[in-house]
Amino acid sequence: MGKKEVKTNAMRILDRQKIPYEYEEYECEDFTDGIQTADQLGYDHALVYKTLVTTGKTGQHYVFVIPIEDEIDFKKAAKVVGEKSLEMLHLKDLTKVTGYVRGGCTAIGMKKQYTTVIHEAARELEYMHVSGGKLGMQLKLKPEDLRRVSEASFADVVHST
Repeated sequence: MGKKEVKTNAMRILDRQKIPYEYEEYECEDFTDGIQTADQLGYDHALVYKTLVTTGKTGQHYVFVIPIEDEIDFKKAAKVVGEKSLEMLHLKDLTKVTGYVRGGCTAIGMKKQYTTVIHEAARELEYMHVSGGKLGMQLKLKPEDLRRVSEASFADVVHST
């Protein structure tokens, strides 16, 4: 018998919606940032995106998917989602709010459907890499497919370099 394929919730949702994707598992005991992960897997940094969860002044949560080398611009991001201001969700609340752990957080299949924004640069990509829903798992899929499955929009939400 071969090793059973481990499907994350995100992968099951992609399968159900018949969205093509590839996944890659890698050795990862603890949280590593997106840059370390990209380097470990030999991915072009421009194709790897991280998922950030924020809380607005109203107490609502918002999800932003941005390039691993970029920083979120809280002013731009707040304006896009119609909030006065945003701050990062406290790490201790991440699993409770999203159902995912730090380093394994993806915009696909969170506990609730939060307003999700993918940085507009992703639109130009043929494909992108995002976390697969657990530590040590990366998904490769088309940005438009990620947008569709996570009910996201595209907008400029990072600091201009």
